[in-house]
Amino acid sequence: MSIFLDRDSRVIVQGITGRMARFHTKDMLNYGTNVVGGVVPGKGGETVEGVPVFDTVKQAVEATGADASLVFVPPPFAADSIMEAADAGIRYCVCITDGIPAQDMIRVKRYMYRYPKEKRMVLTGPNCAGTISPGKALLGIMPGHIYLPGHVGIIGRSGTLGYEAAAQLKERGIGVSTSVGIGGDPINGSSFKDILQRFEEDEDTHVIAMIGEIGGPQEAEAAEYIRDHITKPVIAYVAGLTAPKGRTMGHAGAIISAFGESASEKVEILSAAGVTVAENPAVIGETIAKVMEAA
Repeated sequence: MSIFLDRDSRVIVQGITGRMARFHTKDMLNYGTNVVGGVVPGKGGETVEGVPVFDTVKQAVEATGADASLVFVPPPFAADSIMEAADAGIRYCVCITDGIPAQDMIRVKRYMYRYPKEKRMVLTGPNCAGTISPGKALLGIMPGHIYLPGHVGIIGRSGTLGYEAAAQLKERGIGVSTSVGIGGDPINGSSFKDILQRFEEDEDTHVIAMIGEIGGPQEAEAAEYIRDHITKPVIAYVAGLTAPKGRTMGHAGAIISAFGESASEKVEILSAAGVTVAENPAVIGETIAKVMEAA
């Protein structure tokens, strides 16, 4: 099984007529993802890569039975698009958009919590690479060919480091159950803790790889959750060991402001929780392989 996507997932792309959305829609279709529609207000009736375009998410869901959405909408309008997906009954939404204002994401989180937990849409991102269940479905912008099907679950704030981990695993013949990008923004739809819980419950995931970075409390919160609730082996890498305090590094969330937010402090906290920490990005695959051999 996979934690969010499978071959039966019916996907729509919000903002499908944009240049990058067209490119990645084609890539997802070539991968085998069941893309059933797109949504762009005022462009209903058009097609992109043979996929019908609708004016609203509600129309797309009613016509196609869509249950997953990929948001490629520009930052000023992305929050409304996410809330529209939640309102239309989409179960899983990935937001690729970078640069959504923090206040907009606060509004999105409040809106989503209006729904009871069993009906609440799961959101990953914004500012993420997406989600892939290798050999089943790709919902995002990651290069599908570097992922082998297997039993390692990957969670990452950084898309490119997630790619690096998958590529290193492939070199060793090790596959991935699902790889989830949660995004680098300070306010995102799902945390490490949320995805760790999913992987713990997933019978197809035997080992979990967590890729963090400086800034924010998420890795420290994840360490506490791993210590108390996760029975599967967890490997982590935290980017930014040489980053100075108080300086924003890349992602909007990558700024150190309190104890537990520097990379070295996160490594210390994760190690204390029983997590095996890779020393540098070049040995992520090697570290996972050693843990799998010992398990």
